[in-house]
Amino acid sequence: MTAGAGRFAPSPSGDLHVGNLRTAVLAWLFARSSGRGFLLRVEDLDPERSRTEAAQLRDLTALGLSWDAVPVRQSERTGYYLAAIDRLSEAGRVYECFCTRSEIADAPRAPHAPPGAYPGTCRNLTEEERARRRRDRPAALRLRADAEQYTVKDLLHGTFTGPVDDMVLLRNDGVPPYNLAVVIDDAAQGIDQVVRGGDLLTSAPRQAYLASLLGLPEVVYAHVPLVLNGAGQRLAKRDGAITLTALAGIGMDSDDVRNLILASLNLPPGTLENALDAFSPALLPRGPWVFDSPGSVLPGL
Repeated sequence: MTAGAGRFAPSPSGDLHVGNLRTAVLAWLFARSSGRGFLLRVEDLDPERSRTEAAQLRDLTALGLSWDAVPVRQSERTGYYLAAIDRLSEAGRVYECFCTRSEIADAPRAPHAPPGAYPGTCRNLTEEERARRRRDRPAALRLRADAEQYTVKDLLHGTFTGPVDDMVLLRNDGVPPYNLAVVIDDAAQGIDQVVRGGDLLTSAPRQAYLASLLGLPEVVYAHVPLVLNGAGQRLAKRDGAITLTALAGIGMDSDDVRNLILASLNLPPGTLENALDAFSPALLPRGPWVFDSPGSVLPGL
């Protein structure tokens, strides 16, 4: 799409809750207010857990969201991810990794390394060492990074610099990971604006760094505040009536939920098109929205 696009890209591993739906609404508003198209991508890299696509599309439609092309499914794009890995491998940017999660967690790291960063255990194995380890377990493939940090632009957070490490490019079961797939798909779909939850801000530098190695266009990010439960924790399925289906069971239809979300964004009730007229990123609340129960956030319930 020549004018660029925004997107919403849920993983179909469960029903969308109010936090997911609020992010979808924000992604739509950011895209439409900037003259961009709006696309939907189904991030179903793990087919075993991907069972709720139809329900998610139904809920997004019920809220009034529309998109400009048939949704793309990551499960149908494995060849593109493998081609990108081949390009990186030809440039000397890929190596085999035989570490388990527990080995990575227990490995010593440099004092400045962030928690969870890969310590480079398999980076410089000899061919003899790799051959020996292949007999014990299949290898994952990792990126041979030459940077420790990278800077991205965020419409709500400004300039953000975060760590980069030797991220996984292909799991040892042959499945491409999220960090690779999202970079390839955003570029392929002409997506130049990524609106998503604030918990993913720290992932943006490594994704942007990977895109730069592949010669892909830069993306402008907007990491929006999360929805929290009454305990101040990120909203999760255990928090009760938080999906459209569950809220319908206590008398809230999709219009009520949309108005609830719009109210949390200081936008007028009604259709998304009406809210678009009042939407401005500069006026968005910057703190999290606490959704303890429908009655706590919507008077009269």
